[in-house]
Amino acid sequence: MTTPVDDNLASNALLEKLTPQDRARLAPHLTAFDLAAGHVLHPAGEDVDETWFPCGGAMAAFCVSTNQGANQVEVAVVGREGAVGGIVSNGHLPAYATAEVRFAGRFLRIKTAALELAKLESLPLRHWFSRYSDCLLAQVFQTAACNATHTIAQRTAKWLLAAAARTNGNVFELTQDELAQMLGVGRTFVNGTLKALRDKQVIATRRGFIEIKDTAALRRMSCGCTVAIEEHFDIVLQGIYAS
Repeated sequence: MTTPVDDNLASNALLEKLTPQDRARLAPHLTAFDLAAGHVLHPAGEDVDETWFPCGGAMAAFCVSTNQGANQVEVAVVGREGAVGGIVSNGHLPAYATAEVRFAGRFLRIKTAALELAKLESLPLRHWFSRYSDCLLAQVFQTAACNATHTIAQRTAKWLLAAAARTNGNVFELTQDELAQMLGVGRTFVNGTLKALRDKQVIATRRGFIEIKDTAALRRMSCGCTVAIEEHFDIVLQGIYAS
């Protein structure tokens, strides 16, 4: 745990784009944590009394249980473009999905009560976070449609592109088992997809890591969901997705 500095605020695009007055309003209530992959930010069913802002290459994911809790399928990812937790709530409502750290890194935390007070004091702040809520919901909608209609190869390409956009990176500490679980498919299908991408020199893999080598080729292999989400972010949050 460390004390936040200006560099931390600038490394989350949602905070970076706030007015200086609104950043100053939130800064005293923010605390920085360096969290490991797998750390649970809030479990499903428990009240959400905190908001977390991923910074730099850190990324979190929302996961929903299936098969009586035997499996967890990822429904949305959040990186430096956004936030996780009580960002738009007006109280300590229980979480429907579990939020956990997907890629290790720095996260800024603010208590829901402090965030709600700041939103009451600033209409622009309240509107800005409401806009982000719309973008996050759009991502969930698009993921549901994607999972129902697109191939595993297309969904794999979309996930890698989303991770790259949210972390400003192209190397991810991720096993094939973890990717298969996130996509809700068998490891055999993911192994075949990754092998095909390696053979075309679109990605490279080593134990526990996946690296994007050809972003343009990966985009051609991805479904249109990638562009749809990016365009919505661009319209609603003025290009924050690619910041």
